[in-house]
Amino acid sequence: MTGFARADGKDDQTAWTWEIRSVNGRGLDSRLRLPLGFEKIEGPSRDLIAKHLKRGNIQATLALARTGAGGGIAVNREVLEQAIHLATELSHRLPSARPPSVDGLLGLRGVIEPAEHEPSAEERERRETAILKDLDQALVRLVLARAGEGNKLGQALGGRLDEIEALTGAAEKLAALQPQAIRERLQKNVAALLEASPAMPSERLALEVALLAAKSDLREELDRLKAHVGQARELLADGAGIGRRLDFLCQEFNREANTLCSKSENVELTRIGLDLKATIEQFREQVQNIE
Repeated sequence: MTGFARADGKDDQTAWTWEIRSVNGRGLDSRLRLPLGFEKIEGPSRDLIAKHLKRGNIQATLALARTGAGGGIAVNREVLEQAIHLATELSHRLPSARPPSVDGLLGLRGVIEPAEHEPSAEERERRETAILKDLDQALVRLVLARAGEGNKLGQALGGRLDEIEALTGAAEKLAALQPQAIRERLQKNVAALLEASPAMPSERLALEVALLAAKSDLREELDRLKAHVGQARELLADGAGIGRRLDFLCQEFNREANTLCSKSENVELTRIGLDLKATIEQFREQVQNIE
């Protein structure tokens, strides 16, 4: 969900530039930097961002520059009055001093200022409409930039799913060899049960054996892992607003991998389970980049 886009616009008095940056985020977090006096467009700007984007930390900056002719000059009368008052006071204290001239007073810093053009309500409304239109254009470009990155990311995620699928297949082969280890553990557990309670009913013993066998069976976990891989591939093929659903699938992947490790009776199977967890974590990290 990273990306950058910009859009430029202008009217007869002002030029503007939108710059939008996007980085990863679980939800949509929009931050706007607007010049003073443009607070009115903050709400519509957020609405436009939400229209185009669903996830990511978005920073949108609007910069303005004056391009039209200035509005002439203006006299800062407050500063001028202070200068005249000070000159009059000094003339009384220094009779030999020359009286201030008009050009001297007007040449003082702050007395003459450029007069800013104040736009009318209609001009301001037209400008704000044009600025929002260019924001929309910048967002379209950002979506395209993120889509290009998304295509590459989709290939990377597909590769991670291939790894998960291969590890699941390897685990399935080892799980098929696990009954002997399960039988050996059951025999030890049964012997311990008989030693602890020689008078245990045969029905109770059979129940304990069945429970131990069920707890060691990996078929459900492996079937769910394969189903999750298939569902993830379908979501990637769909490609529309799939980030949160892939987030949920990552949790399911992790749950099955954890259970596989806890049920394992084989060192190699445990290693595969740990490799699965590492690959799933890499998949989860990349999923955070998907809208």
